[in-house]
Amino acid sequence: MTHHMGRASTLTRAAATAGLATFATPAAAEFSVCNRSFDVLNIAVGAFENGETLRTRGWWTIGPNQCARVIRDALPSRFIYVFAKDVFGNPALDGDTTLCLAPKRFVIDGGTDCLIRGYLPGSYLEVDTGQQDRWTLFVAPPE
Repeated sequence: MTHHMGRASTLTRAAATAGLATFATPAAAEFSVCNRSFDVLNIAVGAFENGETLRTRGWWTIGPNQCARVIRDALPSRFIYVFAKDVFGNPALDGDTTLCLAPKRFVIDGGTDCLIRGYLPGSYLEVDTGQQDRWTLFVAPPE
C-alpha cells in the first residue's frame, strides 16, 4: 500500500536538500539528518510502518555541522516525515503535513486527532526517498 500525505511547501527558516550517499561497499540502510545550520536542532520523524501504521518518534538533538541516524534500519516506507525546530522552539523546516508530537521523548501511533489524544500537532516536511535504502536530509540556513 502506498501512502502519500501531500507535498512539502517551500522552506521558510531553513533550506533542505536531500541526497543519496554513495560508497564503494554496500552501506547499511538508514535515514540521516544533517544539520548545516548554526543552531542546535531537535528532530522528530514519522513513517508508515508495516505498510499501514503511521508512527512518529522524537527527539534527536543535532548540533551544528553534525548528523544523526534517525532511522537505523531499512526505510519502512517511501515517504519519511521530518519535523525540526531550534532550541528556542522556532521551526527549522516548513512542512505541510500535520502529524503528532510531544514535548518529551515520544513514540506515537497515528497522525490524526493530536490534541484530542493529548499530543501536539506539528508541521512535518514530507521527504520522498524514491524507495532508496539510504537517504540523508540536509537542513541548512536560508541563503
